[in-house]
Amino acid sequence: MPRYLLPLNLQLFAQEKTEPATPKKRQESRDKGQVAKSMELPGALIMLGGFALLAWYGAFLGERIARMFSAGFYEYLLWDMSTQNVIAMFSQLMRELLFIMSPILGLGVFLALFSGYAQVGFLFTAEPLKMKLEKLNPINGAKQIFSVRSLVEFLKSMLKVLIIGIIAFLMIWGERDSILALSKIPLPDMFEYVASLTIRFGLFAGGALLILSVFDYLYQRWEFEKSIRMSKQDIQDEYKKTEGDPLIKSKIREKQRRMAMMRMMQEVPKADVVITNPTHFAVAIRYDAAEMDAPRVIAKGADFVAKRIKQVAQDNDVAMMENKPLARALYAQVDIGQPIPQDLFQAVAEVLAYVYKARKKIAAK
Repeated sequence: MPRYLLPLNLQLFAQEKTEPATPKKRQESRDKGQVAKSMELPGALIMLGGFALLAWYGAFLGERIARMFSAGFYEYLLWDMSTQNVIAMFSQLMRELLFIMSPILGLGVFLALFSGYAQVGFLFTAEPLKMKLEKLNPINGAKQIFSVRSLVEFLKSMLKVLIIGIIAFLMIWGERDSILALSKIPLPDMFEYVASLTIRFGLFAGGALLILSVFDYLYQRWEFEKSIRMSKQDIQDEYKKTEGDPLIKSKIREKQRRMAMMRMMQEVPKADVVITNPTHFAVAIRYDAAEMDAPRVIAKGADFVAKRIKQVAQDNDVAMMENKPLARALYAQVDIGQPIPQDLFQAVAEVLAYVYKARKKIAAK
């Protein structure tokens, strides 16, 4: 029944996106860069990994920074002010900074790539970078601003600020006595304490944000699955595009069967004998010693096709012989155009010999 003749409620039901996306739809979405991923996960991993590296690398980092400043005060200030000395000083400082920061920068790049690969695998597409005029549509922009997704992103940002604020408050409140006593301790010890407190805060905050990003990833995955759902009509349309319309394919198969039937019936008059069941099966056999090593089945059929083969054979004076076991065996074991198998060769040879003998008797009369 055409879609426009369906009742309205059935049409609406057919358009409801209630079915999971097909593999083809998922691949199309992936090619467009539409995948389920959390933008919070890379930041949380970089923050946690960076502060963890500082906890392990911090002493060495502080020593190198102190050495760099010491060189500035005790060595560079004594140099003559010349272009060559300035270039040498800045070159040495840049090398020192690169040496100090390269582990942190390298870890950040690695964690960013790792978090992306863990979420979506290897994916490179320029589709999101293409210029699209609908992106400049103010109505669509307003819809995105006041959408449920924007509300979720706002609540997520507020939750992050709240979590970090609570962690900072609890840590400062727990260390309030030590913080108030900072004015009474030497400056190096003060820097060491502040650095330790900062690293602990970063680790706790990074861990909390990592947990939040896991929940955010689960939400993004749920939203993505919801966004790519398909209606039953979408699935049918996709199947028609990929596999072809089932109605058209059935008509093509029917036409192919009719053409094959016509070709097969054209071969029946060339047969030497048609072996019958007598009503359910009919197998036409031809043997030409000059062209064939063994007799071949040139036509076979059951029920209506068998009846048609016998009719054509009768109209063209082709001999017919009833042999129920042999007819069933030939129909089941031998395809059209194939030679007779060895286990049936003796029985077919006897039939052909009988037919040839009968022909000679008729010719002699």
